[in-house]
Amino acid sequence: MNVDGVFSGGGVKAYAYLGALSICEEKGIQFKRLAGTSAGALVAALLASGYKASELEKIFTDLQPNQILQESFVNKKIPLIKWMNVYFRLGIYGGDHFEEWLTNVLKKKGVYSFNDLPKDKLHIICTDLTNARISMFPRDLESYYDVSIEDFPVAKAVRMSISIPYIFQPDTILTKRRYKSYLVDGGVLSNFPYWVFSEDEKPLRPIIGMKLAAGSPVLPKKPLNNAVQMLEAITHTMMQAHDARYISEADAKQIIFIPTEGVSATEFDLTDLQKQYLIETGRRKAAAFFKRWQGDLKITQ
Repeated sequence: MNVDGVFSGGGVKAYAYLGALSICEEKGIQFKRLAGTSAGALVAALLASGYKASELEKIFTDLQPNQILQESFVNKKIPLIKWMNVYFRLGIYGGDHFEEWLTNVLKKKGVYSFNDLPKDKLHIICTDLTNARISMFPRDLESYYDVSIEDFPVAKAVRMSISIPYIFQPDTILTKRRYKSYLVDGGVLSNFPYWVFSEDEKPLRPIIGMKLAAGSPVLPKKPLNNAVQMLEAITHTMMQAHDARYISEADAKQIIFIPTEGVSATEFDLTDLQKQYLIETGRRKAAAFFKRWQGDLKITQ
């Protein structure tokens, strides 16, 4: 069955997607179009390139922190230097190691630029801090940044999308007017880009969303008794309210909500036990989802 897939951000908690995707394969689900933010962008890019769930599980379980975290010898020996990087380089870790790793992984499937993928196959969400906008690649590459789709690596777009502010140093791209734009994690403005496909006037096929969250898109009320709580509320609203606006009660029935409590998005040194916990949670939640989704199988092309 053909569907469109949307994946939320969530850092290392994305291991849960591996279990959910294995159930999708068992059900014969084929993703025709994919969209994702941050870790969801990574999963979407790998699926769009032709990787199967079993292949992804091996890739992710073999992945080591040093393949993601670009940290100098001095940084490791003198922790204070890390925070100097935040001030001078806008983030603790560089992203070159991750981009190089992903470039090699995609190369095995013959993918380098967006031009190597079918048109409209993959949509990656980033946040353009310089221009205060959501950027979607490859859509905005030529129209807004005047960059050829043939020349822009998929791995670079994913690197931009996963660049959690202060954790990873932002990457840059030049606009048409040759202004340098700083791009970071798409989750700053849209952590779950369900709107990418749900805004279609005439849906081509069902949409299956996967969101690393325990429940419905209704946002919990935040207390505002002091400045710290206000800052937390602003950050929470910034990362969640935009997406909640686009998720109706009907849409929520098309979303696999995967609870990932107890695991931090930036816990890069996950144990094998934690990885298996996340994978099994994803598998269990996806299996439960498809038990109640049977009626929607008829909406296919």
